[in-house]
Amino acid sequence: MQKASGRTASVRQSTSDSQSPRSSLWRSFLFLKKYRNIAFSVYLLALVVNVLSILIPQTIRWIIDAGIIRQDMSILLWSLAGLIGLTVLKGAFDFVLGRWTEVASQGVAYDVRNAIYDKLSSLSFSYHDQAQTGQLLARSISDVERIRFLTGRAILRLFQTSSLMLFTFFALLLMNPLLATLSMLLMPLLAYVAWRFGRLFRPLSLDLQHQLAEMTTVLEQNLRGAKIVKAFAQEDAEIGRFERQNQKWFDLARQQVIVQTQHIPLLDFIASLSTVVIIWLGGRLVIENQLTIGELVAFTTYLGQLISPVRRLGMIIPALAMASASGERIYTILDAQSEVNDAPDAIQLPAIEGNVRFENVSFSYFNQRSVLDKLNFEASAGEVVALLGETGSGKSTVINLIPRFYDVSGGRIRVDGYDIRDVTLNSLRDQIGIVLQETVLFAATIRENIAFGLETVTDAEVIEAAKAAQAHDFIMAMPQGYDTDVGERGVTLSGGQKQRIAIARALLKDPRILLLDDATSSVDTETEHLIQVALERLMRGRTSFIIAQRLSTVRMADKVLVLQDGRVGAAGTHAELLRKSGLYAEIYDRNLRN
Repeated sequence: MQKASGRTASVRQSTSDSQSPRSSLWRSFLFLKKYRNIAFSVYLLALVVNVLSILIPQTIRWIIDAGIIRQDMSILLWSLAGLIGLTVLKGAFDFVLGRWTEVASQGVAYDVRNAIYDKLSSLSFSYHDQAQTGQLLARSISDVERIRFLTGRAILRLFQTSSLMLFTFFALLLMNPLLATLSMLLMPLLAYVAWRFGRLFRPLSLDLQHQLAEMTTVLEQNLRGAKIVKAFAQEDAEIGRFERQNQKWFDLARQQVIVQTQHIPLLDFIASLSTVVIIWLGGRLVIENQLTIGELVAFTTYLGQLISPVRRLGMIIPALAMASASGERIYTILDAQSEVNDAPDAIQLPAIEGNVRFENVSFSYFNQRSVLDKLNFEASAGEVVALLGETGSGKSTVINLIPRFYDVSGGRIRVDGYDIRDVTLNSLRDQIGIVLQETVLFAATIRENIAFGLETVTDAEVIEAAKAAQAHDFIMAMPQGYDTDVGERGVTLSGGQKQRIAIARALLKDPRILLLDDATSSVDTETEHLIQVALERLMRGRTSFIIAQRLSTVRMADKVLVLQDGRVGAAGTHAELLRKSGLYAEIYDRNLRN
């Protein structure tokens, strides 16, 4: 019976695509849980800084009323010393506050980046087939940076500003209830303008970040395909394509600036009106001897302390909006569900012999045209199977299904009698070696590329694998031998050299099942012959699947499968198929004879 869990499913995006900004922000703050002790200390220290901010204007009031007005030099000197002490203490606390805030927020960014990378590494091929690299890069860098700012300085400043306004209001009430009430009358209007600012700014932030990702994608594609662009003389066309994307980004950025220039000065104006009210009415009260000069100065100092935080509100609100948009984009990745997963009751695949059986296997990419249609065949342990067929016949799909890069749409694949969906992915893939059609090397040394994926491997084993893949000689001819850095995607190596390093990497793994997807397509005839000799020896005792492109590959196979319309159109040895299969004879004459 076929199990439902851990089986075929479409790549699903979570509800984070439509999640509320509140949900996105809340999830971002959950990353602070790991740093809760530091975060708690930060907000406690912020309250202490605000208390000191409240004491400073009172000290100034005391200096004026008790020292200057009364002409008491002793009080003046001691009060000034106290004011200096409060200022130094506040500065020291601000330094610690900033440092701890960065420790916590950088820790959040570190964890979010790791979570994104872990998720991207675990998602199946079908997700990466549809995702754009530029989009993923933008989310992993710029969006994470906005989350860092949110969980660090942005929310701290919001907390500091809110609590400072509250403390200031109570201090003003104690000094003069009428002036305190009048100075705070405009705060509801200030809050409304700030809210309206955030409501307009947030969708623009989301659009801008999406456009930045689109622009990054165009840039990444052009850098990757620089040779093709130049070979087809398409520099001007690609420059124009980038300029169009850049213009869209510029237009969105300009709209953001317009919204900012409309609202931030208005926020400043409203805050300044409170100061005007205090000076006008407070001045009258001083003239009428109902308020001291020291108290009036203290009032204006308090309001002056609020102007800077209020201005910061104009930056905090858009920061919250941008962080909310960034969070939505990040959680779209983190909530994505992989098409291929371990079943809840998956078992460890024991050491296998290598028998592979396809039973009525059907498969289609993204629920579109069927690639395989009830495909049936069996490869016995140690057998070499060559896959042959026209483009689109399903050869590469067969290679991709065995290690569960994708899951079948119907039927099942058995390895030594185990349905591969009933065993863990790691235990299955640990016993499979593969050389992909597009050779992938990392920006590391040749030794590191050959030993990739193996925790303990000796230099002798690396060299032996390289010799078997006919790579040792050209490696030793390089200036640094096995310590030569291959550059990004192996740019310093030829196609044939990259192919042989990839083969050495697969052989070093010593797998029971070997998958070679067009493994000798990038080498010359002489090198191909050397590789074929090595493969004949190394594939002995292993079940091997080779996508056939040359006659030598077909001749060495124990079984040739000719795929046609997603099924086995013919099967047998090279000699048998030449005698009995018109389909094979046609492919042989057209593609293999030369």
